[in-house]
Amino acid sequence: MDTNCFQIQFHWRSSVRKSRSKVLALGALTLLFSIIALGVGRYYLSPLDIVKVLIQGITGFNLGMSKNAMAVVLNIRLPRILSSMFLGAGLALSGQTFQMVFRNPLVSQDVLGTSTASSFGASLAILLGFSSLMVSFTAFMCGLAALFLIYAIASKTRREQALSLILVGMVVSSLFSSATSFVKLIADPNNVLPAITYFLMGSLSGVGFSELSMISIPMGISFAALLLLSWKINLLSLSEDEARSLGVNTRLIRFLSIVFATILTACSVAVAGNIGWVGLIIPHISRMLVSNDARYSFPSSMFLGAILLTVVDCLSRTVATIEIPIGILTSFIGAPFFIFLLFKEVRYDA
Repeated sequence: MDTNCFQIQFHWRSSVRKSRSKVLALGALTLLFSIIALGVGRYYLSPLDIVKVLIQGITGFNLGMSKNAMAVVLNIRLPRILSSMFLGAGLALSGQTFQMVFRNPLVSQDVLGTSTASSFGASLAILLGFSSLMVSFTAFMCGLAALFLIYAIASKTRREQALSLILVGMVVSSLFSSATSFVKLIADPNNVLPAITYFLMGSLSGVGFSELSMISIPMGISFAALLLLSWKINLLSLSEDEARSLGVNTRLIRFLSIVFATILTACSVAVAGNIGWVGLIIPHISRMLVSNDARYSFPSSMFLGAILLTVVDCLSRTVATIEIPIGILTSFIGAPFFIFLLFKEVRYDA
């Protein structure tokens, strides 16, 4: 008996060490990709030049970098790369949270329709001629309002909470989708409609430090909260009675998880429009590479999401003479992977 216990403990500790090492490796890889991405574009800079630009910009020491290089990296590319990392991490973590909360491997960050509500808010704000910051703020608030509307309706039903939320979310999503279509119908086809259409396709072209600063606080709080709740979110894979016997308030944990995951999704749509598939494919890759344990799969999903969106953003800027919306490229990547999941019949084991 003692030998068996020792072996189990040894394998558990070995698994934990491997998971931690993989998470740290993904973190280092994320940093490497971000430095490389800062140099990618029509004005190419080597990774060493990027490091010099960053040091010169932070410390003020003259390392021989030109004003053009400083302006391109610090004023144009840096906010864009930071945004792609933030949003990629947010979408991936949001998708994984929803998959674990609803115990369904085929849901993503838009399962409750809050992204559709945020899209409506952005479309309406563009129609009314709001500034870019107000467009983002309106989209964010509409996403949160939709979440609390969904919860208010679902709480009145007699079905299981998770099922009620999904069903009501589908209805609310359809409602806001129709409202968005109506906004596009009445929009000026020469000026306003193209702006709405391009925004909804997903792009980081209009994201600057002002938009990044607006979403950094709510996203930072949501990241920290979900990482702190990760070990309790693991227990949501158990039955309600089993989880409660372990002292977990499942309704509270589910509510908090959904709220923070929705904030991440709403922030993404608010500044970059609809970027699909990241919240579906990244959690699966994270579980395959690292672990099913949310304490390790959550940070690994964040790093993988940041890497994916950074790479996709570089492709959107460089593969054609015009910038390709990120939402189009993520769909090209995500759709084949979804088909792969259907054929492989992935079994979810949180």
